[in-house]
Amino acid sequence: MRATQRALLLMTASATCFGAMAFAAKLASARLSGSEVAMIRFAVGLLPALLVPRYRRSALTFQRLDLLFLRGFFGGIAVLCYFIAIAHISVGVATLLNYTAPLFSGIFSMLFLGERISAKVLIPAPIALAGVFLVVHAHAQPGDILGFGRWELVGVMSAVSSGVAVTAMRAARRGENSWAVYASFCLLGLFTTAPGGISSWQTPRGDEWTSLAATSLFAIAAQLLLTFSLRWVDAMTVGVISQLAVIVSMILGATLIHEPITALAAFGSLLTIGGIVGVVYVTSWSKPPIVSADEVAPES
Repeated sequence: MRATQRALLLMTASATCFGAMAFAAKLASARLSGSEVAMIRFAVGLLPALLVPRYRRSALTFQRLDLLFLRGFFGGIAVLCYFIAIAHISVGVATLLNYTAPLFSGIFSMLFLGERISAKVLIPAPIALAGVFLVVHAHAQPGDILGFGRWELVGVMSAVSSGVAVTAMRAARRGENSWAVYASFCLLGLFTTAPGGISSWQTPRGDEWTSLAATSLFAIAAQLLLTFSLRWVDAMTVGVISQLAVIVSMILGATLIHEPITALAAFGSLLTIGGIVGVVYVTSWSKPPIVSADEVAPES
């Protein structure tokens, strides 16, 4: 029981760190591009696997290079789109869109892995989608299609890409260790974000260095905390608690940089989070356990 309680605390801390990471990325991208922030996040994230011999050996031990490539490449695209969305829309909305990834990973797992999805998912999934529409409609600008502007669509692409990455790792099942997954994610993510990051490079100054450091360190802490907790807690619980990141990012955005949360957006957020929790609950019974932190959380 104590181990389980400790794992729940670790997962809660992990989700909180993911939400704080998104907020730090928002601060960093006030002047810097989302691509540059994402590139630096991956560069710093790769350091543990490069500098610690034990982690480096684990990272170089793998079986399915093709699946690690798919996971890393699409994971990098997911983070790139996520950070670009954060730079242009409110951090809470960007995080909410990114955390709809379980909807897409469920679809891709069914199409490409032959996993059976319960018909019961048809109840929470539309609720989650309705919530998303309410949230983006609350922030809609003239000319947006159904409330979705360019950057909201980029946020949705982050969730779709994350769904592809998770599906690739589900295909690997238990064949890869978490450090191989983590290192491939950071390395390929670095290559994925480098073209945009380098072309839009502006030398960080002042507090931007602090925000960039916070973004990277919160990301590393979140993933490692989640990795340590998965030994004792099932994937369904992880998926539910991970939604805390959305709430944390929204609260930080509203209280510290005064991003508005209207009644409609708040109601839509509750619907979305509740729907995603329902989807995770229903689909978790038909899927094998998840053993790597990078397989469960959205690519953030």
